[in-house]
Amino acid sequence: MLDPISLGAIGAVLGAVGLGMANEAGRWAWESTGGLVRRITGREVPAPDTPAELDAVARLLHDRLREDPRLARTWTRFAAGVRPPGAPGGAPACLPAAPRSFTDRRDALKLLDKEAARPFEGRPRLALLHGPEGIGTSTLALHWGWRNTARFPDGQLYADLRTLAPEAAPATLLRRLGLPDEELPPATEDRAELLRRTLAGRRLLLVLDHARSTAQLRPLLPAAPDVFTVVVARRPLTGLDALPVPVGPLARRDAVRLLTELAGKPAIGAARATLPAVLDRCAGSPYALRAAAPRLTAPLVPTPRAPEGPDVNDPVHAAADDSYRLLPPDAARLYRLAGLRDWPALDPAATARAADTDPETAARLLEELADTLLLERTDTGRYRYRPAVRAHAERLAAGTDGIAACSAAVSRTVGHYTRLAVGAARAALPESWRVPPERPDRPDFPDRGAALAALAAETANLVEAVAAADEFGDPGTVTLLCRALWPLQLKAGRHETLLPALRTGVRTADTHVPGTRAAGALHAQLAHTLTEVRRWDEAEREALAAADAERTAGHPRGHASAVEFLGLLRLRQWRFTEAYDRFEEAGRVLDGIGPDDEGAADLPRARALLERHRGRALRGQGDHPEALRHLERALRFFRDTGESYNTARTLTDLAETRLDGGAPEAALPLVEEALAALAQENAEYPLRYLRELRQRCLDTD
Repeated sequence: MLDPISLGAIGAVLGAVGLGMANEAGRWAWESTGGLVRRITGREVPAPDTPAELDAVARLLHDRLREDPRLARTWTRFAAGVRPPGAPGGAPACLPAAPRSFTDRRDALKLLDKEAARPFEGRPRLALLHGPEGIGTSTLALHWGWRNTARFPDGQLYADLRTLAPEAAPATLLRRLGLPDEELPPATEDRAELLRRTLAGRRLLLVLDHARSTAQLRPLLPAAPDVFTVVVARRPLTGLDALPVPVGPLARRDAVRLLTELAGKPAIGAARATLPAVLDRCAGSPYALRAAAPRLTAPLVPTPRAPEGPDVNDPVHAAADDSYRLLPPDAARLYRLAGLRDWPALDPAATARAADTDPETAARLLEELADTLLLERTDTGRYRYRPAVRAHAERLAAGTDGIAACSAAVSRTVGHYTRLAVGAARAALPESWRVPPERPDRPDFPDRGAALAALAAETANLVEAVAAADEFGDPGTVTLLCRALWPLQLKAGRHETLLPALRTGVRTADTHVPGTRAAGALHAQLAHTLTEVRRWDEAEREALAAADAERTAGHPRGHASAVEFLGLLRLRQWRFTEAYDRFEEAGRVLDGIGPDDEGAADLPRARALLERHRGRALRGQGDHPEALRHLERALRFFRDTGESYNTARTLTDLAETRLDGGAPEAALPLVEEALAALAQENAEYPLRYLRELRQRCLDTD
């Protein structure tokens, strides 16, 4: 059994606590660890932010624990309650369904068989299927995967990297392995490390579809000996040490066989005269053949072709053009105007605004477009374009509708997302002064949860809407949309996805409305997300910028909040003395708010929160008597106002302070009261943490 005060065990505990900071219970544990490190070492030690820094802290602890048996017992009890984010269990079966009709590819299938079965010998099993768009690389990977499920008793894992930023991909795979959002490590590097740990020892197939670069793949590639990874890309990827499996056009006889399976022998017979021309135009592309099958005997409608371009001879472009020429005018118009931006997931409400129609009509037209393969259906009931097909639609829109109509279509769609985002944000956090004011045309939501769910479902589209508004030179919409992201940041995470939009929002505000409340709010939002992904130096710069903008704007409530945030950042960094000073500064700013000033009604609660934060900082410094006084003042306020969640949080802080001070008998009833306060809150992770804290009270000598 591993010695709990060995260097390796101490480093593992520190690493596990760091990985667990995704939820509030994990952040409590991290803060408590910082206080314990200070207590053991006798001085304030900054929180480690790199592997080298973590190793240095572990060595400090190791040396002190070897010298002091009493401290060693304290650390051992603490370490016994630490565990990394829950290792997902079960065997995921995430492969999408493979198409019914499949032909040829015998050589490629043999290469995949060979790579999957070869001895490991220290080299991860990795194959790269590559070929031009529409050539069937994804279909080949799925067909092989479903045919070989028996090889992989621990499951098949799939990720479509087409619309995923590199920061988001590890989280997506961990979710599909069963890890809840509340246990996802905050930093991308930590998520990649947890993914590698989770895959180790599993016999599993990993399919990474639509890869764009080796850099995108690097955090996702396991070194586990029994994991077989199949990467699908449009071209060879430089620097990827994989077995190359090129996928080219189908031979003519296989193209005829596939077309026969799709259309049936009678249709092939009826189209015998035109079949050679169809095969020439499809050029062995399975996508083009699938698109051509339903219209083998259909008369061509004289609608405009797409303007000439560099991909005019591409079979996917040709297939899209042929399918487009059979569309009725309303479907053709929606196809063109909805494809002007790379929206990650189209639904009837958004496409109705793009085409200036009603959602019922848009829903019908989307189904027509999906039936002709001009759109793909997603597993969430929405739709998306293939890249080459969207390029075809965009080129047609420019030539058919003109610049003014195209700009209007994008503006209407961005307006739809802005209305939805602001309305949902206000419904999700009605008490927050950070959320933009309510609009008269806001959508209705039955409750806060439904509003937050609506925001979460549109996260990727909202990020794209911010990019569109930025390109269109609309700074007001950029800042409005970004401010509406606050409930997502606060309640749903997804920080890695939101980061590009928030950076755009801050840049826009600094350019167009510097020194305003909007600029302060956006700097604060960016600081929050940077903190959650553990980019602490950047977060500090943004928080300082937020404080400066709020002070310049004459908004003391926002100024105090930004300074308070700097204190919370210092708590995260285990810099407890500086944290206390920041909370004192924030209190002085609040003291400047008069009884008739904006924010006056919020002052009692704001001061109570600062009291709690002061207590946490003093506990980290080891000043338990003063910490208890501040925490008890905060507790009285939250009890009197009936805030059960903040009551439980403060009770937890008090219990930990009592426990640190060597009074487990005084800590235990506080833990029990906190458990009772949270019983109706559906707060799984704080409850779990409190149960672990109760056990520490019972186990203390």
